[in-house]
Amino acid sequence: MLDKKMQSALSDQVTKEFYSAYLYMSMASYLEDQVLPGLAKWMRVQAQEESCHALIFFNYICEQGCQVDLGAIAAPDKEFKSVAEVFRRTLEHERLVTASIHKIADLAISIKDHATKQFLEWFIAEQVEEENSAETMLRQAKRLEDDKALFLLDKEAGARVFALPA
Repeated sequence: MLDKKMQSALSDQVTKEFYSAYLYMSMASYLEDQVLPGLAKWMRVQAQEESCHALIFFNYICEQGCQVDLGAIAAPDKEFKSVAEVFRRTLEHERLVTASIHKIADLAISIKDHATKQFLEWFIAEQVEEENSAETMLRQAKRLEDDKALFLLDKEAGARVFALPA
């Protein structure tokens, strides 16, 4: 059984992860509208990952004998100025998610919840990858903002696939 504060923090993280999926689907829609289907696919894959993360948190809470308190998911922005802005905001968002997971890990340490601390280790490592991936895409988008270069980035991004975590 989880401590009430931990149950609440983990439930909030479920909502945050589902919001992330919504945000990335909104970005995918913007990229489709810009006729960049490869970059839109990259964002769809990102949305799948975030939905999967939400379900992992959800399942953990249930396995601990607790009920998940699902919060409302706010509508994400749908207007962006450029591809670079999309990835700048992706990186900013991933940094917020990282901070949220670190805060939960700090709580786990403070209340001596070793099982949850161990559970969060995978997410802590995953966020390093998430931030790196977003930062790489941002740096490339900034360098390649002319149409020909974006076409090449779009083709490369379209090769991304979703793989279930181990």
